[in-house]
Amino acid sequence: MPVTFTLNGRSVEGRSDETILQTARRHGVEIPHLCYKDGMRADGNCRACMVEIKGERVLAPSCCRAPKDGMEVTTNSGRAVASQKMVLELLLSDVPEHAYTLNSELDQWARKLSVGKPRFGARHQPARDLSHPAIAVNLDACIQCGRCVRACREEQVNDVIGYAFRGAHSKIVFDLDDPMGSSTCVACGECVQACPTGALMPARDVGLTVADSKVESVCPYCGVGCQLTYHVKDNTILFVQGRNGPANSSRLCVKGRYGFDYVHHKHRLTTPLIRKPGIEKTKDFVVDPDNWRDVFREATWDEALALAAGGLRTIRDTHGKKSLAGFGSAKGTNEEAYLFQKLVRTGFGSNNVDHCTRLCHASSVAALMEGINSGAVSNQVRDADKAEVIFVIGANPTVNHPVAATWMKNAAKAGAKLIVADPRISDLSRHATYTLQFNPDTDVALLNAMLHVIVTEGLVNESFICDRTSGYEALAENVKGFSPEKMAPICGIDAQTIREVARLYATSKGSMIFWGMGISQHVHGTDNARCLIALALSTGQIGKPGSGLHPLRGQNNVQGASDSGLIPMFYPDYQRVGAPEARQRFEKLWGVELDPNPGLTVVEIMNAAKKGEIRGMYVMGENPAMSDPDVDHAREAIAHLEHLVVQDIFLTETAYLADVILPATAWPEKVGTATNTDRMVQLGRKAIDAPGQAKPDLWIINELARGLGLDWKYSHPRDVFNEMRQCMDSIAGITWDRLERESSVTYPCEKEGDPGQPVVFVDKFPTSTGRGKFVPADLISAAERPDADYPMVLITGRQLEHWHTGSMTRRASVLDYIEPEPVASIHPLDLEQLGLQPGETLTIESRRGKISLYARADEGTPPGAVFVPFCYYEAAANRLTNPVLDPFGKIPEFKYCAVRLSKGGAVPEQLSFGGGTLLEQQR
Repeated sequence: MPVTFTLNGRSVEGRSDETILQTARRHGVEIPHLCYKDGMRADGNCRACMVEIKGERVLAPSCCRAPKDGMEVTTNSGRAVASQKMVLELLLSDVPEHAYTLNSELDQWARKLSVGKPRFGARHQPARDLSHPAIAVNLDACIQCGRCVRACREEQVNDVIGYAFRGAHSKIVFDLDDPMGSSTCVACGECVQACPTGALMPARDVGLTVADSKVESVCPYCGVGCQLTYHVKDNTILFVQGRNGPANSSRLCVKGRYGFDYVHHKHRLTTPLIRKPGIEKTKDFVVDPDNWRDVFREATWDEALALAAGGLRTIRDTHGKKSLAGFGSAKGTNEEAYLFQKLVRTGFGSNNVDHCTRLCHASSVAALMEGINSGAVSNQVRDADKAEVIFVIGANPTVNHPVAATWMKNAAKAGAKLIVADPRISDLSRHATYTLQFNPDTDVALLNAMLHVIVTEGLVNESFICDRTSGYEALAENVKGFSPEKMAPICGIDAQTIREVARLYATSKGSMIFWGMGISQHVHGTDNARCLIALALSTGQIGKPGSGLHPLRGQNNVQGASDSGLIPMFYPDYQRVGAPEARQRFEKLWGVELDPNPGLTVVEIMNAAKKGEIRGMYVMGENPAMSDPDVDHAREAIAHLEHLVVQDIFLTETAYLADVILPATAWPEKVGTATNTDRMVQLGRKAIDAPGQAKPDLWIINELARGLGLDWKYSHPRDVFNEMRQCMDSIAGITWDRLERESSVTYPCEKEGDPGQPVVFVDKFPTSTGRGKFVPADLISAAERPDADYPMVLITGRQLEHWHTGSMTRRASVLDYIEPEPVASIHPLDLEQLGLQPGETLTIESRRGKISLYARADEGTPPGAVFVPFCYYEAAANRLTNPVLDPFGKIPEFKYCAVRLSKGGAVPEQLSFGGGTLLEQQR
């Protein structure tokens, strides 16, 4: 509510929910402050912001005091200013003059208040701590304002930074006063962004360089969609800071903050390449990005485009339209995804187009489309702060979606009940009320047992079921056979705990479900998601704040790429290719006749290529030679192609098998939109120029389309986005001008001026009846179970520091320095049984291949299982994985296959990605 008070002699209006400091700043009155920072809890410990309040005996810290009606506040009285200056002088006396302390917030306030050289003696100065590859610790500049502690413990909730000792010996410490590089720090860099004095700085003194420009953009990694600011000088990104975007409120993770210098790596493709005559394609290749001339020669753009388009055109005209296929990218823009699928559908002539959603959330989308006719999330991540219960299953947000995980941790600290269910125990479990470490491959058993409790104990929302759903009777009948007592031996969670969790979920005012690829990447992935949908529908936990269904999207634009039609069975906005009205709409817009049959999916395309049915492919920004299951099979299929065109920024494993390679732009080198996991369409802006002759992806797609006979004349992403609005009702109301102005708009936004809908399905579902549909699920085992020959289970996934197939992050110096070598996480008991010590090598073998890598002890991995990240070329986890598909989502079973482990084995030499000299540079 509004508050009227006097500030420096004039009447001003404040608010009861803001402080004197905030009100003063809104009215143009500056008050010095150091411990205060927007977005953080006010601490009031630096006392630089003291003001005088009439009638009060002592001065008051303006960052902690709320204004009241009639209050008379003076910020510039002699008494207040004397106090402010004294605090600044005392703090300055403790901070020596170094490059990293000059022009700090403390230095700036001292200059504004004309505080001269301190009159007091300096304290004993600690040595610099340069043990961390990303962060320099200069505790001689520390004023103990507490910002870094609050950033680490209250915002990111990583609990690494704290205070230790007393009096003059008091100081900031990392864990138990460890060097920062040896601590449990996850390098989110939030402390660096919070520090006002230079006590915590970007390593190698890059933070001291004055940038030529600051460019606002979006993070190119996971689906959270954090907004950030690039600091650029001489066409080089110096460092990155978080920006106050709706998904992140200035927060970033280690990848978003430090995973940017891949764009400057020596391996960047800078000129078109053509395969030399006589160089055979084979699955048994070794990529050497430093010696590409052994396989390829440089070409002009005209020659490369002519060969690329000519080869595709010849195959199409000779062998038919379905002899071609395209893989687009979830790491590009919406505009690129839209144009790519349009090129395949109108230039190739079929619907053989797909991208990595097939490898992450295809089964989730299949279940969501079946149940509620929408593949999008119902509620945004930050709705967790409105939930009473947060159910996270088959996901590891602290690794895969770190900033999203901070909102979940914040909610748990504020009192929400957090339930974490996964075969592996993650860091998020530290904050959980319940941790359900169920047996791998038993998701349906656990979830149906929860549904059994909800149905049999009368915990369902009868009015919601009656008014807004169909098929409940079949579900209720199906779950009768899934009592917790019967399912407990199968899933490994005791019956009483299942009952408690089910009751908690069903009876709260708001329960929200988050899930990841631990749910989707199974042959029963669609059934897993069906059960989650049934939980929400049966309890009415959807269509309101703090509730709903949220499959956490993997890559930065996997949501937008799917929305834009980069999938074989849907046109943009999930309009089915088999629906006559949808096909007619696009035929009219695009001016061509379209194929009415769904195309092949990722793995199906690989199988067809192996058989010679797919003869040519165009791959943009995807790396199936690393990301597909059973990569030996995938590489053999790719090698079998008659003509392969690859458009990328590095010589990836897939590019190594190409006939033509087209050098493209990295994310900071382009303009375009991406849609995050929250349905936010966000604008990425160009920060630097691309190296050499590398061209924008949109330009390349346009030129290839022209080479295939399409009369395209797109000159800017804006032109493509405007066309997308004509056929995608969900974004019809979002204008390019609004994106440039606001940077982020949530869809659905059907009319210009609409604010967007952060919560959907409030009154009805977008089905023909407006009702959500229950679909019962039964127990289906993994396609391959452990046996005497292969007695253990392989689980694959990502690491915090690396992304997808590693082509970007392993060329980001900080990220590669932190995690340079391939590791397998194994329970200590299994290590002991194998006679292995952490750090020793082991070999993992499945029925499809084997790899060798280093052992890492991990109590969170269950006995009998091994976890392997799939980003390491020299130990590619997908040599082992099973390509069998979920029958509905056509997604491979990455999360489960049988393997055996043995001691020893030689790990191939690491590729020269250039991340190993950081500490030398820093020192």
